[in-house]
Amino acid sequence: MCPDIRGARDGVEPEARLEEARGLALAIGLVVADAFVLPLRQVRPATLFGEGQIERIAAECELEQAELVIVDGALSGIQQRNLEEKLKRKVIDRTGLILEIFGERAATAEGRLQVELAHLDYQQSRLVRSWTHLERQRGGFGFLGGPGETQIEADRRMIRDRMARLRRELDQVRRTRALHRKRRGRAPWPVIALVGYTNAGKSTLFNRLTGADVMAEDLLFATLDPTMRAISLPGVDKAILSDTVGFISDLPTQLVAAFRATLEEVTEADVILHVRDIANPDSAAQKRHVLQVLEELGVLEAESGEARAPILELWNKWDLLTGERGEDLAALAEQDPDVLPLSAESGFGIPEMLERIGRLLTEGARVHRITVPASDGSRIAWLHAHGEVLDEGDAGEGERGPLRRLDVRLTDKEFGRFASLDA
Repeated sequence: MCPDIRGARDGVEPEARLEEARGLALAIGLVVADAFVLPLRQVRPATLFGEGQIERIAAECELEQAELVIVDGALSGIQQRNLEEKLKRKVIDRTGLILEIFGERAATAEGRLQVELAHLDYQQSRLVRSWTHLERQRGGFGFLGGPGETQIEADRRMIRDRMARLRRELDQVRRTRALHRKRRGRAPWPVIALVGYTNAGKSTLFNRLTGADVMAEDLLFATLDPTMRAISLPGVDKAILSDTVGFISDLPTQLVAAFRATLEEVTEADVILHVRDIANPDSAAQKRHVLQVLEELGVLEAESGEARAPILELWNKWDLLTGERGEDLAALAEQDPDVLPLSAESGFGIPEMLERIGRLLTEGARVHRITVPASDGSRIAWLHAHGEVLDEGDAGEGERGPLRRLDVRLTDKEFGRFASLDA
């Protein structure tokens, strides 16, 4: 049971929002008995819905023998409790549902820490439990040993103490990630980040480019924990490709905050690939939601909309387009140099995309004359691997022996990374 209460917003029709809510429920194996839109003319502080609407929901629950009601919107703790009393069934809202999905999907220790912190932040304002229904229906998914059970017995002070401990552990994760990024800067390899609305095809593209085996299914939030792999590009010997969690409209603020450490990979990326499901009728609205999250992360300037790194927009699932819509989008794509049509499933457009990324990473490269000791094989090899060596020869004697001169084409960023090797 999934009534949608928000109506058309951001150009998205209520039926499309309802279908997305259905997809969220299906993503964790729930059987959706019925789903419908309820126009909300007036918000009732105690129950959100009016009495007549509650009676309709109750009747549908009885008819379909539904055990759970999902409200695709935000419920206060009081509204959730009152609805449960009236409907005699478990009720959760959109935030609770997304937290359920993240709780099931988090595979790494870091992911579990982030999800638990987000859940505690959400749960401390709840007056009722919001986790036991899935444990009863599906046997539970071992989410941190069942935090729902411990939270209902814990008082606010215990929750706050636990949140403080989690934040300290996540701070350590953030510091570790910063060290990893610093090492990559010294290595160094450019970082390419995949971002996009959930189920846009990021993981399918990631697998095609890297040969990895990341979960890629037709499910919302199929990927949660970030994955990174090395790839080769035209003109670039090695780059790091990072697959990130999918964005979604009305992503709970608790999750945005909790996953900031993970999403910092996006803020440090040299190139951002925005993967769009261009065959989805709501693709334009999904793009706005993704850009909004990037703005919250500081990747986009709030006022100017300028990005800290080049963004290449990938119009994925191009093979699903037909008729006039395909022709219209093809004309638009030809006019925008930052747009590339492709199909991660079939491989269409992949060579053009790799060529374009390579050009973005090598744009602005200048020729530098660099002199290094002939015995410093690691730095000479680095220049050959990460730049275009135009000429190389002897450069006489130095204090510590023979020197080698290299004329190398490097971007400003690569030259800075080379300079950091001396640090």
